[in-house]
Amino acid sequence: QVQLVESGGGSVQPGGSLRLSCAASGRTFFRTYAMAWFRQAPGKEREFVAGIIRSGETSQYADAVKGRFTVSRDNAKSTLYLQMNSLKPEDTAVYYCAASWSLGVTRVNYDYWGQGTQVTVSS
Repeated sequence: QVQLVESGGGSVQPGGSLRLSCAASGRTFFRTYAMAWFRQAPGKEREFVAGIIRSGETSQYADAVKGRFTVSRDNAKSTLYLQMNSLKPEDTAVYYCAASWSLGVTRVNYDYWGQGTQVTVSS
């Protein structure tokens, strides 16, 4: 059974940084899937944040986070990361990692999801 477990969320002041991690069960599974981060703020739809292909050579970002967030993966550790810098109050959301056979920006592309981790940006 595939499991994705996020960690690293928390509360931070505007301008601060956080690093999210997503640990996947099964090295074989992890390295054969594109991975992504989505987020969902209260009352809003879940939206794509950043994604990365199997090899890690190519990544994609939502316009709202370009230049501030960096997605990466370590296939040997079956772990996905999201480094978030210059955080803004509008980044407040539950952040989810997800796995897909091919990288895309829509939820329906993704077959497996983690349970989410809360990120709160507030002064």
